[in-house]
Amino acid sequence: MKAREIADAVNARKISAEEVASATLERIAAYDRIQPQAWISRFPDAAILGAARAVDGRIKAGQPQPLAGVPFAVKDNIDVAGLPTTAACPDFAFQPERNAFVVQRLLDAGAVCIGKTNLDQFATGLNGTRSPYGAPACVFNLNYVSGGSSSGSAVVVGAGLVPFALGTDTAGSGRIPAAFNGLVGLKPTKGRWSASGLLPACRSLDVITVFAADAEDCALVDGIAAGFDAADVYSRNMRDMQLGQRLGVPLARNMPWFGDLQAERLFAQAIERAIELGYSIREIDIAPLLEAAKLLYDGPWVAERTAAIEQFLRENPGSIDPTVREIVEAGLGKSAVEAFRGQYKLAEYARVAEAMWQQIDALFVPTSPTIYRLREMKANPIPLNSHFGTYTNFVNLLDMSAIAVPAGFRLNGTGFGVSFFAPAGADRALLAMAEQWGNPYPTPEIDLETRMDRIRLAVVGAHLKDMPLHWQLTSRDAAFVEATETAPSYKLYAMADSVPPKPALIHDVGGAAIKVEVYELDAAAFGSFVAEVPPPLAIGTVTLADGSQVKGFVAEPRAIVGAEDITALGGWRAYISR
Repeated sequence: MKAREIADAVNARKISAEEVASATLERIAAYDRIQPQAWISRFPDAAILGAARAVDGRIKAGQPQPLAGVPFAVKDNIDVAGLPTTAACPDFAFQPERNAFVVQRLLDAGAVCIGKTNLDQFATGLNGTRSPYGAPACVFNLNYVSGGSSSGSAVVVGAGLVPFALGTDTAGSGRIPAAFNGLVGLKPTKGRWSASGLLPACRSLDVITVFAADAEDCALVDGIAAGFDAADVYSRNMRDMQLGQRLGVPLARNMPWFGDLQAERLFAQAIERAIELGYSIREIDIAPLLEAAKLLYDGPWVAERTAAIEQFLRENPGSIDPTVREIVEAGLGKSAVEAFRGQYKLAEYARVAEAMWQQIDALFVPTSPTIYRLREMKANPIPLNSHFGTYTNFVNLLDMSAIAVPAGFRLNGTGFGVSFFAPAGADRALLAMAEQWGNPYPTPEIDLETRMDRIRLAVVGAHLKDMPLHWQLTSRDAAFVEATETAPSYKLYAMADSVPPKPALIHDVGGAAIKVEVYELDAAAFGSFVAEVPPPLAIGTVTLADGSQVKGFVAEPRAIVGAEDITALGGWRAYISR
């Protein structure tokens, strides 16, 4: 159930908060067999049920509450009284005296806190692997990272354990895990939500965020959590800003995909969907924004991370994750001169952003250009992590509001998302955009036992069904996906002296659509299949009629020496029939 549905039902006394809490604990116990590392600490079951009964008591006394009985989780760099704040560093842990300002608001509204979730240590990372409590994984494919640093919060919502969870965001931590796990992630304008009780990563940039299944629940939480807090020196009052329907999208040269062709295709489809929803699209050169993003880790702002834990870093360096320590130690060498120069550069980029907002109402970008497996991230932690932040690192530096929404799923089940960015104060307008966007994408099943990676392969000749080499697919348990055509940019040749007869598929802008069959194999089967492909054939990437790209048979130039051009026949079966 969504948060608003639970609150409505509890307020109407159709279900009790205690019953909601009991069902939540059952779901958590079941999922602990899959990803116990999503949590760092939880309240005892008896305490959770007691808190729920207290909510029921207030309802019976005629005191309805906007979050009555709604269970939620909190990232473990945000204070919750009664549980330690660890920031995923056990030696740093302390017992907070009171709840964070935002947590207290949620509790006062009737929400029931379940516990604290895992994160990249000291909120330094965008992938979720930098924690001694374990690495949470994408709920749809346990081979892949969950995204971070708000990893555990995204997982417990994505797995359906709680309707919403609090995260934080300095460089994208409140949005990237949302994308990978099929969620909506609201990153409020800096100062809209109080940061009192938040252990800072970069204090001048940090915001508390929320993950939920949809924008309506994010809006419900925002309506309760937002508000001025005099105790937070960065808190501010601001008027809600309205937005039109002019969307900016980055120029193609601004958009690295790091080889993720499926993400590239999903973003193209997202632009088409935006147009269908009535948005006008304008290409924008975001190169200055990407340059601004470099200030966060390659510039003086890394010293602000150092300032947050400087004493602990100097006294307990061995207690810190090696990758996190490498990043934070870099701040020790930054000078005041560099800090001022960084401020001057940021002011220049801010002027560019101001000019951009005169041309568009919101910027529309991929939340992350790609995703990586856990083992890949652990093998190359800093460069691969930086890829995730391509479109997120500049947002808080340039004082933007943002919301991430689902935009489909890759064939491996991992989520792809897009984000709307707007000027400070446009939070409610962005929530309205996200509500309109919705989530029309079929959601994969939750991965309960490590989903096997599967690869789609287009075959064009002797491997077609009922052809001589089709057994090489069936013997590998290849699953038929569809019979379709390539994009109209290929030529087909019958190779000379080939036994059995085989075609050569060549990309040619003057070509035509060629009939193919698409099959799906697991990674090991695909690898063994590729190993048996003889020259001059090879396996490359083939574009299909719908614009998607799959692996498929291609050929070296020598394949067409003495070959017959049979493109006009439209496919291999027609040639064999002839």
